Amino acid sequence: MAYAVVIHGGAGANPAKDYSLQRPHMAALIERGGEMLAGGASALDTVCAMVMDMEASGLYVAGKGSAPNQSGEVELDASLMDGEGQRAGAVACLKGFVHPIAAARAVMEDGNHVMLAGRGAEAFARERDLEAVDEPALYYHDYKNHLPPGGVQDSAAHGTVGAVALDIHGGLAAATSTGGTFNKRAGRVGDTPLIGAGTWADRRVAVSVTGTGEYFIRTAAAHNVAARMTHGGENLDAACRAVLDEIRDLGGDGGLIAVDQEGNVSMPFNSKGMKRAAVTTDKSPIVRIFEPE
Repeated sequence: MAYAVVIHGGAGANPAKDYSLQRPHMAALIERGGEMLAGGASALDTVCAMVMDMEASGLYVAGKGSAPNQSGEVELDASLMDGEGQRAGAVACLKGFVHPIAAARAVMEDGNHVMLAGRGAEAFARERDLEAVDEPALYYHDYKNHLPPGGVQDSAAHGTVGAVALDIHGGLAAATSTGGTFNKRAGRVGDTPLIGAGTWADRRVAVSVTGTGEYFIRTAAAHNVAARMTHGGENLDAACRAVLDEIRDLGGDGGLIAVDQEGNVSMPFNSKGMKRAAVTTDKSPIVRIFEPE
């Protein structure tokens, strides 16, 4: 049975910045993901492992690498979806935890809700004994390495991490995590924690997106890919590119990663670049940032 895993580290890549740390990190991570799947790991376990690693690395605008909002606090969003049964979990405006994606998975596995936000999400994460951030002021400092040329005042700057996978059992899953846009208002929620906008997985396709979240919400981007395939008969790459064209026409930019039930992958973007990597049963690992598809 075929397997495939794709990861992204955000569509906010800037040609003026140095990504010499991110490239080898993604290379090692995607190789690990391929080994997990080849060894029989589930797609769900694999995407969670990929995203947790990126959250903890500080190399991306998610988890440790997230920037404070206008109130000086770091609010994190995450979601994941298991294609089998379309189970989903999400957290929004979560503060004080190392792995927002672990909190989202706990919400999914609890089964009573799909999304928890703010203090409710934090209380739930504490109940599940998830790893907490003891000293936020010391922990969240890597965002300075990701600042855009305009500084934190450039609210258009963004970053997200995500992963999609097909396992050898035919299972599909997607996971997405972010610190949101730089200099965002307190309480701002983008597309990342919204099932159907930032993340989607069913038995046909798994999708994780990154970019100017408000536009991805307005187009229900992640589910839009699935709908184009299911109801419109489009193939994976055509569906992904059509969704990005729709977002571009509205004035937004970004990218997405997707894998279908046959192991085909797509990683298009319409921003300056997108940090991304992929490996499949019959294709060796690749890592790209500005290189076109």
